[in-house]
Amino acid sequence: MPKIASVITRNVVVVRPDETLQRAAELMSRLDVGALPVYDGQGLVGIVTDRDITVRATAYNKRPDETLVGDVMSEQTLSCTEHDEIDDVAHMMGEAQVRRLPVLNREGEIVGIVSLGDLATRQEAEDLDHTLRDISQPSDQAIQLA
Repeated sequence: MPKIASVITRNVVVVRPDETLQRAAELMSRLDVGALPVYDGQGLVGIVTDRDITVRATAYNKRPDETLVGDVMSEQTLSCTEHDEIDDVAHMMGEAQVRRLPVLNREGEIVGIVSLGDLATRQEAEDLDHTLRDISQPSDQAIQLA
């Protein structure tokens, strides 16, 4: 079975939790990405997305030059290793309803990130449909807000 290492994006830029949202947004813009893993110098502590910046900060009038990444990031407890099988990672992403997943080596260091787009290049159409359907399901919280 193919390993996730064969489809990941390597050389991932990370951001620290004590950096500002403005810095994170600048990095996202320059790199043309929608998410950055958050690394505290010892390990992965979260992920910050363009949506986190918009919904958790801008919507509540938080200043991007004063608000820290750690204040709005999604605490990341979900990751995979570069040795995991593609199908297993796709299933995990679908179950957790995430579109991006940090990839770690055996020592717990960030070696890449895998996105739904990365999976699209390698999965069978039926498998990808299932993963996309799972990721796109409204969360229980969204249903309660409606």
